Amino acid sequence: MPETGLSDNPFQHPHRANWIRLRTLIVLRWVAVAGQSIAIAAAHFLYELQLEIGLCVLAIGMSVIANLVAMFIYPANKRLNEVEAMLMLVFDLAQLGLLIYLTGGLHNPFALLLLTPVTIAATALGLNAVLIVGAVAIGIVTFVAFDYLPLRTIQGFVLRVPSIFLFGSWIAIVIGVSFLALYARKVTTEIAAMGDALLATQLALAREQKLTDLGGVVAAAAHELGTPLATIKLVSSEMADELQGDAEIDGLLEDARLIGEQADRCREILRSMGRAGKDDLHMRTAPLQSVLEEAAEPHQDRGKQLHFDMHPGAGSDERQPDIHRSSEMIHGMRNLIQNAVDFAAGNVWIEGRWTAQNVVVRVIDDGEGYPPHLIGRIGDPFVRRRRAPDEPRKRPEYEGMGLGLFIAKTLLERIGASLTFANGSDPFLAPDERPDRGGAIVEVTWPRKVLVAEEAEARGALGDNLRFES
Repeated sequence: MPETGLSDNPFQHPHRANWIRLRTLIVLRWVAVAGQSIAIAAAHFLYELQLEIGLCVLAIGMSVIANLVAMFIYPANKRLNEVEAMLMLVFDLAQLGLLIYLTGGLHNPFALLLLTPVTIAATALGLNAVLIVGAVAIGIVTFVAFDYLPLRTIQGFVLRVPSIFLFGSWIAIVIGVSFLALYARKVTTEIAAMGDALLATQLALAREQKLTDLGGVVAAAAHELGTPLATIKLVSSEMADELQGDAEIDGLLEDARLIGEQADRCREILRSMGRAGKDDLHMRTAPLQSVLEEAAEPHQDRGKQLHFDMHPGAGSDERQPDIHRSSEMIHGMRNLIQNAVDFAAGNVWIEGRWTAQNVVVRVIDDGEGYPPHLIGRIGDPFVRRRRAPDEPRKRPEYEGMGLGLFIAKTLLERIGASLTFANGSDPFLAPDERPDRGGAIVEVTWPRKVLVAEEAEARGALGDNLRFES
């Protein structure tokens, strides 16, 4: 699998139509009824066209009756399922098609309004429902292009457009139905996917913050329990020394030793649980390498070698900058390092460089690199490549939601970073032709004033101790 850090399972929206309230479609239908009534009245009284007024009123009355029935049967907060929404839109298409049939077919410029239900379907319904609504619209347009009641003036003249314009109108509406449906659906799907991805980002950040808070609680508990555990250890050791060599109370000796061993075990458990939390509780800033090592800690023992390389840029201070230890920083860099470890052949390099203006971190691996055709989309949510059935999985243990790099990119950009994705060498080179650091490269750049803590910059070195005289 290519190194995108993204899987093949984006969120799905099987019930997107449930977002539509019945009241919304009822209001839109009332607007359509008002517009249709005004258009019929203007054509008959203002332009004196001979229309089948009774049939036109009947067609408009169908929408009025449908609205009244829906209002009386369903509550105001009713939300439509996909089938219900599709049927309502098909009904609107049929009603509008009947009205267009009675008023000149495609010679009537208002035939363009047949695009409206299709656009609504494309933004709210699933693919199958959109295809059904689109097919109905195209069928109605084709029918009224050949069969319709002509428009006549009061003098009996038939109003019609030349055949070539009639054909052009039919083509334009059919293309409009197809294009608007595709365009609206594509945009809506991308917006929904971005919303899901941002929600997943917020959940990931909330989880990281909760773990940080929990670590602080555990660290405090470890601190408070340190003295009692030390006392238990001391007393058990003294008891074991006093009982040493007494054959009659060997059982008590073993119990005393067991108490000491369990006290040591409790101390180690609390120390391991509270290590990260203690740092977060008492240290809001830390050197750059310390923060990166903390981010990489969960991936230290996954069979890949992590190399840390920290150096100042030209003309910069040798001392590493102290940076803010935010949840966004740690979780974002952790995701980038996880992605590199997942796809590395054996080594991952984490480089840090700093100048007076910027702080730059690069995560490099010796894997196959990013797929060339996807490298411009790395960091977008739900980017994935279809895998051939016989293609082996490079990381079968990773079954995420396809959001790893997107979450990392979003979190790091929230704290002022800009990310660049590249390959260290041509992915099509043979394995023995690639350089050591020829895999994927992620470069994260922050303005120094954004990432580096102001109080740490102002503090600098501690300096010499001063003597105060009373």
